[in-house]
Amino acid sequence: MRLPLESVPNFSEGRDAETIDAIAGALSGAAELLDVHSDADHNRSVFTLVGDEDALASALLAGVACARERIDLRRHEGAHPRIGAADVVPVVAIDPADVERARACALAVAGRIGAELQLPVFLYGDSAERRGPAFFRSGGPAELQRRIDDGELAPDFGPATLDEAAGAVMVGARHPLVAFNVNLATDDVDVARAIAAIVRERGGGFPGVRALGLALPRAGHAQVSMNVEDYEAAALHEIVARIEAEARERGVEVLGSELVGLMPAGAAAAAAGSSLRIEGFDPDRVLELRLLRRD
Repeated sequence: MRLPLESVPNFSEGRDAETIDAIAGALSGAAELLDVHSDADHNRSVFTLVGDEDALASALLAGVACARERIDLRRHEGAHPRIGAADVVPVVAIDPADVERARACALAVAGRIGAELQLPVFLYGDSAERRGPAFFRSGGPAELQRRIDDGELAPDFGPATLDEAAGAVMVGARHPLVAFNVNLATDDVDVARAIAAIVRERGGGFPGVRALGLALPRAGHAQVSMNVEDYEAAALHEIVARIEAEARERGVEVLGSELVGLMPAGAAAAAAGSSLRIEGFDPDRVLELRLLRRD
């Protein structure tokens, strides 16, 4: 059974319902929209859609065009770093055998955004020597434009000048990941930043974990915001346990956790097996996953 490709585009709008609905409508015109996750403090929405290469390309182009018309970064403020109205557009191979399909689709989408929408496009992830979004977001749109002007960087597609309102777009193929946040019972963002520094890979923490400590003034608490890029190397339940321990050392409790978008079934199965203390539990013990692998 051939699985569809997945895309999880992130747009820099999490408050205006009309804009979020308009982007959802644009994305669902050609592909199947599975989930929308919006956060007012992050001021960001994450959409999950699936389809074949042609369907995804058409849907993503329509979604980015809608964001370009409706989102103005000059008036944007939010906790999450960004360089564009359509900030990052990943294409994901659900089946590992489809990695080349995902790369080809991402390249086609990037080229069309640059040529048809005239937005600067930067390749990232598996499409660009493993450069991650943080490489481009550091310092925001103004710093990215300076790096372009100084010759440090050049867009892979589209013009060399960021759109004043819509910025630039990152496009790339990547592996499935889990976007996962842990909320703390404190508004002290320094606590969240300290814990994020401990659990992220760059600080010697869990492999494949990217983490930020963010203040969420509307929600009234701080948050450890993470991308878990390899849920087999860094199990979610182990990450949460470490965050709980670090928070407790600082006199803070964990309010709960939050899933952004959808997660691979294997990640949920691993966490469930650990919580239930089932010895030798792995995704092959889940009926639906066994049937999919058989097919």
